[in-house]
Amino acid sequence: MKASQRSFIGHRAAKYLLVSVMAMATLAFANEEAPEARGLAIMQQAKAANEGWISSTAEMTMVLRNKRGDESRRSMMTKSLEVQGDGDKSLTVFNQPRDIDGTAFLSFSHVLEADEQWLYLPALKRVKRIASQNKSGPFMGSEFAYEDLSSFEVEKFTYRYLQTLACGSDQCYVVESYPVDKFSGYSKQVIWIDFPEYRIHKVEFYDKFKKHRKTLSLSDYQQYEDKFWRPKTQKMMNHVNGKSTDIYMENIQFKTGLSDADFNRNALKRAR
Repeated sequence: MKASQRSFIGHRAAKYLLVSVMAMATLAFANEEAPEARGLAIMQQAKAANEGWISSTAEMTMVLRNKRGDESRRSMMTKSLEVQGDGDKSLTVFNQPRDIDGTAFLSFSHVLEADEQWLYLPALKRVKRIASQNKSGPFMGSEFAYEDLSSFEVEKFTYRYLQTLACGSDQCYVVESYPVDKFSGYSKQVIWIDFPEYRIHKVEFYDKFKKHRKTLSLSDYQQYEDKFWRPKTQKMMNHVNGKSTDIYMENIQFKTGLSDADFNRNALKRAR
């Protein structure tokens, strides 16, 4: 072999070695990415994976259980509207049992500003605004707080990636989120979110005293429009008082023709 050939081969081998070293260095850097940046990136991807649904409707059954296991059931209809550049809007109307028939809840989520929420009480024939400092209170006697009913907006939290673990047959990122809003009832949430679908499997809620107060489990996911995943079952367990609330969703539909006109304070009183 000529010296010039040996030199060419040597340079080529050195080049491939350099490329391999750079690739390994890049991979190592990605694995060592700051947990805050990685947590933010995961949640941004989760938000992006669920954009474009425009509007939706669903029927829901809410089952409330006390510590002894006694149950009470409520049924309602919910409508949602995707808002470009801001948080989503939703309207939930109860139709059973009879004593809360016509009770309606309207929520305007926002990216940076405080959410706006109203509750219409037909027995009193008045609309009650939910103050920001009261958003941690229970929604209609359930274990869901008013703030749990807002749409997820990335900017409402800061994040920290913890680890990747098995969650059933899937693998889940485990990410801590810390609310920016000083009126939030939580100090943090620990979110289990699978990949590559980015479906939330579990959320652990920690109160202001950093105590693990509640756990939300989401299951029975179905895909709609070849893109959007929705859980048919949501179970919120309160570890402090022993109560729980389950929500079962049926007849989920998308692109239902809803508009802003279907989501205002007047809609609360006429909603059925």
